Amino acid sequence: MAARQLPLLAGFVVFIECQLLGGSMFQLADIQMVRGGRTILAIDHLTIPTHELTVVLGHNGSGKSTLVSLLSGQQSPDNGQVTLNGQSLSSLPSKTLAKAVAFLPQKLPTSAGLTVRELVRLGRFPWRGTLGRWRKEDELIIDAALEKTGVSGFAHNLADELSGGERQRAWVAMLLAQQSPVLILDEPTSALDVHHQYQLMALLAELNQTQGVGIIVILHDLNLALRYATHIVALKQGQIAFEGGAELLLDEQRLSDLYHSPIRLIDHPNPISHSSTNKVSIVCA
Repeated sequence: MAARQLPLLAGFVVFIECQLLGGSMFQLADIQMVRGGRTILAIDHLTIPTHELTVVLGHNGSGKSTLVSLLSGQQSPDNGQVTLNGQSLSSLPSKTLAKAVAFLPQKLPTSAGLTVRELVRLGRFPWRGTLGRWRKEDELIIDAALEKTGVSGFAHNLADELSGGERQRAWVAMLLAQQSPVLILDEPTSALDVHHQYQLMALLAELNQTQGVGIIVILHDLNLALRYATHIVALKQGQIAFEGGAELLLDEQRLSDLYHSPIRLIDHPNPISHSSTNKVSIVCA
């Protein structure tokens, strides 16, 4: 299988298996997920394009985490099929899938005595060369990931002893070190303070805009979506409420219906050129 080499930020190199690129990123068809006799996700058809920063929105229990678990190959649907550029996820070897898709779950597992650097190093396993040898290139990629996420100063600390926000950033660094062309993150801002929430989203936007890395991220903060999303998938009661370009977020009634709350949009006081909408949401309850 041919591979091409692309620059990925300073100090990064990413190898992308060409067969997994181009066209649509993911396609879901006739999806059903049932738990406890209740359908928690039902999608007739959904295509998520490869070149976007896609934000998944919806109320608690709407099926967001279930959706990204399907996209990342963590679960298989009870009915239907999930494909990545025409290939069924269930048919991809685990190493091939890990090279194509990097996933950060909502609930981070324990890292069992690993330092932050050792944790980030795990992201390089899918790319280890002949005989599993570590290369100088691997260490440079790890250094860059630590630097980009602001955890270089904690590199030799035990990951499980960090604060919640620091630990979250360490896991994001591992995701960057994995260098997959698609990053899927389940509520990565949940443990971060406001500054680091926007810092993380700015980093994901940079990867998407300058390197073409596909991002799929679950967010609860509508204002982060208004600032950074280029594509939206909104779920309501396990079904697609709406999906498409970020301009869909400019409809106040659509947002109010999604969240069961009156939402108003105002101009952002500090607009930026790459913002998807330059709007701020206010809940008028």
